[in-house]
Amino acid sequence: MSGNAQTRRAAIGGAALSIASASSLAALAAPRVAVGTGLETGAIRAIGVETARTDYRGHPALRATALENVPELDRLVVLDTPAFGDGVIEAWISGAPSVTASATARGFVGVAFRVREEAKLEAIYLRPTNGRADDQLRRNHAVQYISHPDYPWERLRAEAPAKYETYVDLEPGRWTHVRIVVAGSKARLHVDGAEQPTLIVGDLKHGADAKGAVALWIGPGTLAHFSGVRVTSRG
Repeated sequence: MSGNAQTRRAAIGGAALSIASASSLAALAAPRVAVGTGLETGAIRAIGVETARTDYRGHPALRATALENVPELDRLVVLDTPAFGDGVIEAWISGAPSVTASATARGFVGVAFRVREEAKLEAIYLRPTNGRADDQLRRNHAVQYISHPDYPWERLRAEAPAKYETYVDLEPGRWTHVRIVVAGSKARLHVDGAEQPTLIVGDLKHGADAKGAVALWIGPGTLAHFSGVRVTSRG
């Protein structure tokens, strides 16, 4: 068993919809405050998503199914946290195309942060079906950063090819651990316990001082699951 697989199995065993302990996030030098997400109490707000509590692959999870023909730009499950600026967001996430999805669906699943007015946000998400595709170009689009409303993936890919997306090994429906470290105008994504970031975004489009909610992000045609969601803000 690989080191990452061992890390995944050890970490997700007993993982629940919970908050973080500050000791697990020693990488942040400034004071840290672990905050509740609202998943434990149901104090969440779904936008363009149908949610339900369930067990998924043996672990407690929030199931999120993308609704079709919704007017919002993003499908979100907004968490009940104080305004988030800098800090760390961790979660076990799983995404796969739904049974009614089109051929272009990729199982889009991720995390949005600094969400304001529902339409202004930064987000990093995965395209699980791309992770082991036979086409190398599709593999290179396995991870994506976006900044709505002005910087959707189409614009970022056209204006700065390969800068805001990259490859990582993924499988549809598999639990994947993501850790997003946000500081000022920079965000770093770590996948499955890797010490080195998979993606570095050095110019978050809403600026270094933006603050807002944290949300689970789901793309069209997706059946997603979330567990062990943790938000730790830096003072």
